[in-house]
Parts: sequence; structure tokens; C-alpha cells
Amino acid sequence: MNVRPFCIIYCVVNRYGAYFIGKAIGKHKLAPNVSPNKTVEGFIGGIVCALVIAGGFYYFAELPGNIALVLALLVFLSIFGQLGDLVESALKRFYGVKDSGKILPGHGGILDRFDSLLFVLPLLHILQII
Repeated sequence: MNVRPFCIIYCVVNRYGAYFIGKAIGKHKLAPNVSPNKTVEGFIGGIVCALVIAGGFYYFAELPGNIALVLALLVFLSIFGQLGDLVESALKRFYGVKDSGKILPGHGGILDRFDSLLFVLPLLHILQII
């Protein structure tokens, strides 16, 4: 089974789940020096949203394997995905740029759409999942 499209969907759900839950109930800053708008509640909310979507897909598609192991791996991947987002934000802050490119101005640039995958896909390769 090719899990790459699944990883992309998972990372997108994680990202937007973190954004919306962080905006709705976020109070505690996650890394204020790196990315002042990210919250601990958003971090956890992104993981929960992604687990619900990915776990539901995994369950209803009747994929083989232990669902508890898959969900544990997804939590691990969520943490790495959000770490990729923070690292990319730190690099932009270090170099004093708002956007990582001009293709998507005001949205952090094109790299901001794929920053979580920069950590997740190599990790999956190391674990020999893809």
C-alpha cells in the first residue's frame, strides 16, 4: 500500500486542526520566540483531529495491521510534523523573512505548505514504511 497520499492528507488535517483549535481555545503559547501564534492547545488539537480522521479512514477502509500501533505511529508522526513546522518558522525568523517564497504571499510561502512533510517523509523512509 502506498502511504504517501495518506501522509499528505494526515499532515494537512493535523495542520488545519491545530490552526482552528488553537484559534478557538488556545491560551498557552507553544514556542513564542519561534512562532508566537502557535499554542499548546492547537498542538494537541491537531494531533486529535488527525487521529480521528486517519484512524477513521484506517478503520473503515479495513486496512491490515494493529490499529493501536498505527495510532501510536500517527501520534509520533504528528509530533514530527509539527516540529517541521516550527523548524521552518525558526528558519524564516532567523533570516528575517515573512514568506519562504512569492508563490503564496501572506501564507508563509510555498514551503510553509510542505514543512511538516520535510520531517515526516524522511522519518517514514527511515522506518521503511514508504
